[in-house]
Amino acid sequence: RFMLHVPVKRLAHGANLELPTHATMDSAGLDLRAAVEAYITLPPSGRSLIPTGIALALPSGYEGQVRPRSSLALKHGITVLNSPGTVDADYRGELSVLLINLGDAPFIVRRGERIAQLVIAPVITVALQETGILPDSDRGKGGFGSTGIGS
Repeated sequence: RFMLHVPVKRLAHGANLELPTHATMDSAGLDLRAAVEAYITLPPSGRSLIPTGIALALPSGYEGQVRPRSSLALKHGITVLNSPGTVDADYRGELSVLLINLGDAPFIVRRGERIAQLVIAPVITVALQETGILPDSDRGKGGFGSTGIGS
């Protein structure tokens, strides 16, 4: 199994919090934790930028994808508003997570709580080449819902 080593800097307000880790050996994402002072309350339809207390130095050719935690979404309606959020390889600032409460009850984000996942993925750099004609495909110009919902 390939292991990518990524430098991480713990910021002052992230002191005493666990660094992001994979929950299991085969987990795709690293769990990001809330580096809030004590807690933040998200009212229904409320959103807040939650600090994680860390900064990364991703290698060139990689990105970080900030994704929701399925348990928070299922149990409380909490998700990442700009999902997936992208962390570019040249970004050196603090990772923050834009959470939104789509549930019907206030949700309390507590210090150290796992709030999102960070998936590190390779990025392919592309060069678009303008053309007047695109090659045909089976789908053609079919848009949203054009491939149907059944077999």
